[in-house]
Amino acid sequence: MNISRLDQIIDLVKTKPKKRLVAAFANDEHTIEAVNHAVEMGIVEATLVGDESKIKEVCSQLKIDVAKFKIVCEKDEVKAAARACELINKGEGDVLMKGLLPTDKYMRAILDKEKGLTPPNAILTHVAVIENPNYAKLLIASDCAIILNPDLKQKQAILKYLIGVAKAIGVEKPKVALIAATEQMSPAMQACVDAAIISKMAARGQIKGAEVEGPLSLDVALDAEAAQIKGMKDGVAGNADCLLFPNIESGNVFYKCCTKFNKAEVGAILVGAKVPCVLSSRGDSTKTKLYSIAVAAAFSK
Repeated sequence: MNISRLDQIIDLVKTKPKKRLVAAFANDEHTIEAVNHAVEMGIVEATLVGDESKIKEVCSQLKIDVAKFKIVCEKDEVKAAARACELINKGEGDVLMKGLLPTDKYMRAILDKEKGLTPPNAILTHVAVIENPNYAKLLIASDCAIILNPDLKQKQAILKYLIGVAKAIGVEKPKVALIAATEQMSPAMQACVDAAIISKMAARGQIKGAEVEGPLSLDVALDAEAAQIKGMKDGVAGNADCLLFPNIESGNVFYKCCTKFNKAEVGAILVGAKVPCVLSSRGDSTKTKLYSIAVAAAFSK
């Protein structure tokens, strides 16, 4: 299936067995509405953990049949996040979703050493699938929100997840660009050094299932004309599926430029935990949360 839009991921997930979603502190309209759409589309079965009276009130306002969901009552947001993780650990869920609670409290529940969802030595990273109207296909980008300044080991983990998410949404052999400020090899720039090492690993077969090239500047990675002018003739230049950013500043600025200036649609998840975790903002739209659920369901094992 050739996927170039986020709504096509929903169509892809519909062809697979339903996943079980657990939403932490699901008291808000956007979360409940997005989960309801996902249930109606046959993507997931859903458990809402939160204030039962508030959930029922929102469902009534939105004219949603609350019987579609299993409700686990927990009025405290921190306890609701912990309870959602507990359900996942008991094998009652395949996807975790953030509802109306701050990201730090959501992450604290996931990272809890005793009751959380983090395997030993896990590297958690944020992966965004971006539908930009100025690019011909979906872009999978990381890390835009979690790892501040990834070292070489962390970049290898991010690369693995980028490839995994790309394959999960139907990209058979992802083209991964390792982004730096320049496509020239500059030993003084750590982003270039790390990119060169990872590219050589890929060339020697240590990284499989993708074409990996870097360092590449952003224009060379995404613009075929820029790549041609600069003499870049590899298979990734001008045609990237995935972007691995050297630090959170560059990834986050790119992400926000796409959404604010280009009105791009996004689905975003946290990977590296026991299950994929939807990591949308409390202020994100219903559509963004629905797309994030679809990406998580596609990536879920």
